[in-house]
Amino acid sequence: MRIKPPITELCAAPQGSVQWLNDRAGVITGSKFHLAVNKLKDGSGYRAEAIKYARQLALERIIGGLLDDTEYKTAHAGRGNDLENDARTAHEDLAGCIVFEAGFIRTLDRKFGISADGLIGTDGGSEYKCFTDADKVIEVIVNGLSDVVTAQVQGAMWLTGRSWWHFGLYHPGLKKIGRDLSVIEIERDEAYIDELRTELVIFDNYVESIKQDILNSHQAPLKYPMHEEPAQQPLIEEEIVF
Repeated sequence: MRIKPPITELCAAPQGSVQWLNDRAGVITGSKFHLAVNKLKDGSGYRAEAIKYARQLALERIIGGLLDDTEYKTAHAGRGNDLENDARTAHEDLAGCIVFEAGFIRTLDRKFGISADGLIGTDGGSEYKCFTDADKVIEVIVNGLSDVVTAQVQGAMWLTGRSWWHFGLYHPGLKKIGRDLSVIEIERDEAYIDELRTELVIFDNYVESIKQDILNSHQAPLKYPMHEEPAQQPLIEEEIVF
Protein backbone atom coordinates (compact mmCIF):
# COMPACT_ATOMS: atom_id res chain seq x y z
CA MET A 1 0.00 0.00 0.00
CA ARG A 2 1.29 3.44 -0.94
CA ILE A 3 2.31 5.53 2.07
CA LYS A 4 0.48 8.85 2.21
CA PRO A 5 2.80 11.86 2.44
CA PRO A 6 2.49 14.23 5.43
CA ILE A 7 1.18 17.75 4.97
CA THR A 8 4.08 20.02 4.04
CA GLU A 9 4.88 23.65 3.35
CA LEU A 10 7.32 25.17 0.86
CA CYS A 11 10.03 27.62 1.92
CA ALA A 12 11.22 29.28 -1.27
CA ALA A 13 14.47 30.91 -0.08
CA PRO A 14 17.48 30.01 -2.30
CA GLN A 15 19.68 27.17 -1.07
CA GLY A 16 22.64 28.42 0.92
CA SER A 17 21.00 31.73 1.86
CA VAL A 18 20.67 32.89 5.47
CA GLN A 19 16.88 32.49 5.28
CA TRP A 20 17.27 28.95 3.90
CA LEU A 21 19.52 28.07 6.84
CA ASN A 22 16.98 29.50 9.29
CA ASP A 23 14.13 27.61 7.59
CA ARG A 24 16.07 24.40 8.29
CA ALA A 25 16.94 25.19 11.91
CA GLY A 26 15.67 22.47 14.24
CA VAL A 27 14.38 20.39 11.31
CA ILE A 28 15.70 16.89 10.60
CA THR A 29 16.76 17.40 6.98
CA GLY A 30 17.05 14.95 4.11
CA SER A 31 20.83 15.08 3.91
CA LYS A 32 20.90 13.83 7.52
CA PHE A 33 18.18 11.17 7.27
CA HIS A 34 20.88 8.50 7.04
CA LEU A 35 21.94 9.28 10.61
CA ALA A 36 18.58 8.08 11.91
CA VAL A 37 18.94 4.64 10.31
CA ASN A 38 22.70 4.19 10.68
CA LYS A 39 22.84 3.15 14.32
CA LEU A 40 25.54 1.23 16.16
CA LYS A 41 25.96 -2.34 14.91
CA ASP A 42 24.55 -3.81 18.12
CA GLY A 43 21.53 -1.49 17.87
CA SER A 44 22.22 -0.05 21.31
CA GLY A 45 22.17 3.56 20.23
CA TYR A 46 23.28 6.23 17.79
CA ARG A 47 26.72 6.92 16.41
CA ALA A 48 28.65 9.98 17.58
CA GLU A 49 27.74 12.01 14.48
CA ALA A 50 24.03 11.35 15.04
CA ILE A 51 24.23 12.29 18.73
CA LYS A 52 25.97 15.56 17.90
CA TYR A 53 23.34 16.36 15.26
CA ALA A 54 20.48 15.56 17.68
CA ARG A 55 21.97 17.93 20.26
CA GLN A 56 22.25 20.68 17.67
CA LEU A 57 18.60 20.20 16.66
CA ALA A 58 17.45 20.24 20.28
CA LEU A 59 19.16 23.57 20.94
CA GLU A 60 17.88 25.07 17.69
CA ARG A 61 14.31 24.10 18.60
CA ILE A 62 14.67 25.93 21.91
CA ILE A 63 16.36 28.95 20.35
CA GLY A 64 13.92 29.07 17.44
CA GLY A 65 16.76 29.59 14.99
CA LEU A 66 20.33 28.66 14.18
CA LEU A 67 22.65 27.55 16.96
CA ASP A 68 25.42 29.40 15.16
CA ASP A 69 23.96 32.41 13.36
CA THR A 70 27.27 33.29 11.72
CA GLU A 71 26.88 33.28 7.96
CA TYR A 72 29.26 30.69 6.60
CA LYS A 73 29.64 28.28 3.71
CA THR A 74 32.08 25.40 3.49
CA ALA A 75 34.18 25.02 0.36
CA HIS A 76 32.34 21.86 -0.71
CA ALA A 77 28.87 23.28 -0.02
CA GLY A 78 29.78 26.47 -1.85
CA ARG A 79 31.02 24.51 -4.85
CA GLY A 80 27.85 22.42 -4.90
CA ASN A 81 25.60 25.49 -4.83
CA ASP A 82 27.61 27.18 -7.57
CA LEU A 83 27.39 24.12 -9.84
CA GLU A 84 23.78 23.19 -9.14
CA ASN A 85 22.32 25.37 -11.90
CA ASP A 86 24.79 23.89 -14.39
CA ALA A 87 23.81 20.39 -13.26
CA ARG A 88 20.13 21.24 -13.66
CA THR A 89 20.71 22.53 -17.20
CA ALA A 90 22.74 19.46 -18.15
CA HIS A 91 20.00 17.25 -16.70
CA GLU A 92 17.32 18.97 -18.77
CA ASP A 93 19.41 18.44 -21.92
CA LEU A 94 20.07 14.78 -21.11
CA ALA A 95 16.56 13.78 -20.02
CA GLY A 96 14.59 16.16 -22.25
CA CYS A 97 12.62 17.59 -19.34
CA ILE A 98 12.13 20.77 -17.36
CA VAL A 99 13.50 20.72 -13.81
CA PHE A 100 11.86 23.19 -11.44
CA GLU A 101 13.73 24.53 -8.42
CA ALA A 102 11.90 23.49 -5.30
CA GLY A 103 13.38 25.28 -2.27
CA PHE A 104 13.00 23.69 1.18
CA ILE A 105 9.99 21.46 1.81
CA ARG A 106 9.15 20.74 5.45
CA THR A 107 6.32 19.25 7.47
CA LEU A 108 3.97 21.70 9.17
CA ASP A 109 5.24 20.64 12.59
CA ARG A 110 8.80 21.51 11.42
CA LYS A 111 10.07 18.06 12.31
CA PHE A 112 11.26 16.81 8.91
CA GLY A 113 12.26 18.46 5.65
CA ILE A 114 14.16 18.17 2.39
CA SER A 115 15.94 20.58 0.09
CA ALA A 116 14.86 19.14 -3.24
CA ASP A 117 17.26 20.21 -5.97
CA GLY A 118 14.47 19.86 -8.50
CA LEU A 119 10.93 18.67 -9.19
CA ILE A 120 10.11 17.09 -12.54
CA GLY A 121 6.58 16.90 -13.92
CA THR A 122 3.99 15.74 -11.41
CA ASP A 123 5.71 12.60 -10.18
CA GLY A 124 9.49 13.00 -10.21
CA GLY A 125 12.36 14.89 -8.65
CA SER A 126 16.12 15.28 -8.72
CA GLU A 127 19.11 15.37 -6.41
CA TYR A 128 22.53 16.53 -7.59
CA LYS A 129 25.87 15.86 -5.97
CA CYS A 130 29.17 17.40 -7.05
CA PHE A 131 31.53 14.92 -5.45
CA THR A 132 35.28 15.38 -5.72
CA ASP A 133 36.14 12.20 -3.81
CA ALA A 134 37.57 9.75 -6.37
CA ASP A 135 35.97 6.67 -4.78
CA LYS A 136 32.50 8.21 -4.81
CA VAL A 137 32.85 9.51 -8.38
CA ILE A 138 33.93 6.12 -9.75
CA GLU A 139 31.36 4.14 -7.78
CA VAL A 140 28.61 6.30 -9.26
CA ILE A 141 29.69 6.70 -12.90
CA VAL A 142 31.19 3.22 -13.36
CA ASN A 143 29.26 0.97 -10.98
CA GLY A 144 25.99 2.93 -10.82
CA LEU A 145 25.84 2.90 -7.02
CA SER A 146 23.44 5.29 -5.33
CA ASP A 147 23.58 4.05 -1.73
CA VAL A 148 25.03 7.36 -0.59
CA VAL A 149 21.70 9.09 -1.25
CA THR A 150 19.19 6.30 -0.56
CA ALA A 151 17.80 7.73 2.69
CA GLN A 152 17.76 11.28 1.31
CA VAL A 153 16.03 10.38 -1.96
CA GLN A 154 13.51 7.91 -0.50
CA GLY A 155 12.79 10.47 2.22
CA ALA A 156 12.18 13.07 -0.47
CA MET A 157 9.67 10.77 -2.15
CA TRP A 158 7.97 10.20 1.20
CA LEU A 159 7.57 13.93 1.87
CA THR A 160 6.52 14.82 -1.68
CA GLY A 161 4.48 11.72 -2.49
CA ARG A 162 6.40 11.29 -5.76
CA SER A 163 7.25 7.99 -7.44
CA TRP A 164 10.75 8.40 -8.86
CA TRP A 165 13.88 10.49 -8.44
CA HIS A 166 16.93 11.17 -10.58
CA PHE A 167 20.24 11.15 -8.72
CA GLY A 168 22.80 13.07 -10.74
CA LEU A 169 26.54 13.24 -10.19
CA TYR A 170 27.89 16.38 -11.84
CA HIS A 171 31.56 17.12 -12.45
CA PRO A 172 32.33 19.63 -15.24
CA GLY A 173 35.87 18.29 -15.59
CA LEU A 174 34.48 15.04 -17.03
CA LYS A 175 32.70 16.79 -19.89
CA LYS A 176 35.65 15.98 -22.18
CA ILE A 177 34.55 12.31 -22.09
CA GLY A 178 30.85 13.09 -22.07
CA ARG A 179 30.37 12.15 -18.39
CA ASP A 180 30.01 15.55 -16.77
CA LEU A 181 26.56 14.40 -15.64
CA SER A 182 25.79 10.80 -14.70
CA VAL A 183 22.15 10.10 -13.78
CA ILE A 184 20.82 7.12 -11.86
CA GLU A 185 17.06 6.59 -11.81
CA ILE A 186 15.67 5.58 -8.42
CA GLU A 187 12.14 4.27 -7.96
CA ARG A 188 10.02 4.64 -4.86
CA ASP A 189 10.49 1.83 -2.33
CA GLU A 190 7.46 1.61 -0.03
CA ALA A 191 9.06 -0.88 2.37
CA TYR A 192 12.15 1.30 2.79
CA ILE A 193 10.07 4.46 3.21
CA ASP A 194 7.97 2.79 5.89
CA GLU A 195 11.08 1.76 7.82
CA LEU A 196 12.71 5.16 7.31
CA ARG A 197 9.64 6.98 8.54
CA THR A 198 9.57 4.84 11.69
CA GLU A 199 13.26 5.46 12.40
CA LEU A 200 12.88 9.21 11.80
CA VAL A 201 10.07 9.39 14.37
CA ILE A 202 12.25 7.52 16.87
CA PHE A 203 15.13 9.90 16.17
CA ASP A 204 12.82 12.89 16.59
CA ASN A 205 11.75 11.52 19.99
CA TYR A 206 15.43 11.31 20.89
CA VAL A 207 15.90 14.96 19.91
CA GLU A 208 12.88 15.93 22.01
CA SER A 209 14.26 14.05 25.01
CA ILE A 210 17.48 16.06 24.77
CA LYS A 211 15.42 19.23 24.47
CA GLN A 212 13.54 18.37 27.67
CA ASP A 213 16.81 17.65 29.49
CA ILE A 214 17.96 21.15 28.57
CA LEU A 215 14.68 22.76 29.60
CA ASN A 216 14.70 20.89 32.93
CA SER A 217 18.28 21.83 33.73
CA HIS A 218 19.07 24.41 36.43
CA GLN A 219 21.95 26.69 37.18
CA ALA A 220 24.05 25.20 39.99
CA PRO A 221 24.45 27.49 43.04
CA LEU A 222 27.67 29.47 43.07
CA LYS A 223 30.16 29.08 45.89
CA TYR A 224 31.85 32.44 45.37
CA PRO A 225 31.46 35.07 46.63
CA MET A 226 30.42 33.66 50.01
CA HIS A 227 29.06 36.98 51.37
CA GLU A 228 26.93 39.69 49.88
CA GLU A 229 29.13 42.44 51.28
CA PRO A 230 29.97 45.12 48.72
CA ALA A 231 33.38 44.69 47.24
CA GLN A 232 35.94 47.06 48.70
CA GLN A 233 37.77 49.29 46.35
CA PRO A 234 41.55 49.01 46.50
CA LEU A 235 43.25 51.85 48.32
CA ILE A 236 44.80 54.38 45.98
CA GLU A 237 47.40 56.65 47.44
CA GLU A 238 47.05 60.22 46.25
CA GLU A 239 49.94 61.43 44.22
CA ILE A 240 51.91 64.05 46.13
CA VAL A 241 53.09 66.87 43.93
CA PHE A 242 56.15 68.83 45.13
